[in-house]
Parts: sequence; structure tokens; C-alpha cells
Amino acid sequence: MTSHLIGAFLEMMSAERGAAKNTIDAYRRDLSDYAGFVAGRQMTLITVQRETVNAYLDRLRLDGLSASSAARRLSAIRQFHRFLCADGIRSDDPTRIVASPKSRRALPKVLSIEEVERLLVTAEAEANAEPTPEKQAGALRLYVLLELLYATGLRVSELVSLRRSAVMRDTSYLTVRGKGNKERVVPLNDRARDAIKTYVATMEPGPFLFPASGAEGYLSRQVFGRDLKLLAGRAGISSARVAPHVLRHAFASHLLAGGADLRVVQMLLGHADISTTQIYTHVLDEKLRTLVETHHPLAE
Repeated sequence: MTSHLIGAFLEMMSAERGAAKNTIDAYRRDLSDYAGFVAGRQMTLITVQRETVNAYLDRLRLDGLSASSAARRLSAIRQFHRFLCADGIRSDDPTRIVASPKSRRALPKVLSIEEVERLLVTAEAEANAEPTPEKQAGALRLYVLLELLYATGLRVSELVSLRRSAVMRDTSYLTVRGKGNKERVVPLNDRARDAIKTYVATMEPGPFLFPASGAEGYLSRQVFGRDLKLLAGRAGISSARVAPHVLRHAFASHLLAGGADLRVVQMLLGHADISTTQIYTHVLDEKLRTLVETHHPLAE
């Protein structure tokens, strides 16, 4: 019964809300762990009460799970119980007044503009210098991935799965299908546009911009992340500071520091809620402070 209920919920999340495979897999793991805890308390997902949900959160804390990870699990549990109520499987929601674990949201790690430029210069030089066609193809792919990531701020899953048909209007824009299967149009700068043109001219026919031999048909996030860290080392930057999401953060932070509107950055990142984009407001705070200190007539 438990697996049937979780399966029905996950099917709804996939079919009706367009949840990505990674999200579905995470929900399955979280709900299976929760269901096991509930069963250990001699209850079912239909009879579990608020006290047990709180006890589960206490166990997560004692196990050393961070507040943000526990809050993510609670979010999955909330959505699951709301699903049960909406389908009339149970009449009450035991998570309705359960407090979410709180943590101070960490500011995103960001590379400086100079460090990003060093990564790009290193990647471009390697793409032009590799001695064999096979190595050059891999180096060119990495360079194009990096140019696109910093030019657009795409999520890594959106980036590696791009279809060739996503490149539109003489490579001036990309059409991106993001979370919830929502589509958005993202402009490309001249460097990214030129990199794509060069790259596409070397490709064999196929549906994906970054094809690979795996089951999905395109480059995996893990392979790109590994290649990016290795590139960082060759560029003289600590690999621990570099990952695809760090380049996404750099894209947003550097745009805001340059005067971009927060709503525009929200649209480009594909955030459904501007509160998600507001993790970058520390950039605006610093910019405003600098402006006041520089231009206020009484500033020392």
C-alpha cells in the first residue's frame, strides 16, 4: 500500500507538474525514508499524525542532516500529504502546522570576473591547441559549454540537454525548457554565438547540441562537472571553488553588479518566484553602499 501511494504521487508530479527525473528520484528517496520511519512507529501513511512528523524531523537533526536538507524533505512530505487529501485518501494533513527547519541561507559562491575570464581563455586556448581531432573535439565542447553557461546562467541540466533546435535566429537566442516544463528565451552574447557557430560546424547530424553515447543521448552533468574542475586546476584556480552552479551564480551576480534589474535576472535564470533570485541581493547592497560612499556629499 505504501509503495502504491508514493508511486501514485510521483506519477502525478511527473504528469501534471512536469517534475524532472532528478526531482522525482529525490522525492522517491525522501518519501521512502519517511515511510520507513512511520512504519517503525507502527503507523501507516494514512494514519500518521503530526507528532510523528515532528519526531521524524528530530531524527534527521540527530543524524546530522542540515536544516536546508531537512526542510527539503519536509517539503516533499507536505506535498505528498496534500496529494492524499486532494484525492480523498485521508481527510487531514498532519504536516499543516509543522514548523520547517530554519537555517540562514548561505550566499552563493561566486568567481570574480577575472577568474571566469581565465577559465574561458584557458578553455579556448586548449580547444585551438589539442594535437588530435578527438582531443580537440572534447576541448572545443568544453569551451562551448563554458561560454554558454556564463553567457546564459542555465542550470546544468538545461545546458547539457540542449537540443540543436534550441539555437535560433542566427544563433542570437536559445530556447530553453526548464523546471515545470516551462520554456524561456535567453539571448546570447557575441562570444557565445561565435563559439556555437564554430562548434556546430564540426558536428555530425543529431538531435542534441552535446551528444554522448549514454542512455539519454547527451552529455551527463557529472562528466561536465568533472571536466570543469580539471580545467580550473589547469587555469590556476582551486577546483573546490568551481562547479557548473558556481558559473550560474557568477552570471547572475556579475549582471546585477553591472546594473541589471533583479526581475530581468529572475527571468533569465528561470526562477518562478523572485524570492529565489533575491539570494543575490547582497550584490545590490554592496553596490548601493559603494555608490553612497563615493557620491554622497558628506561621505569621507
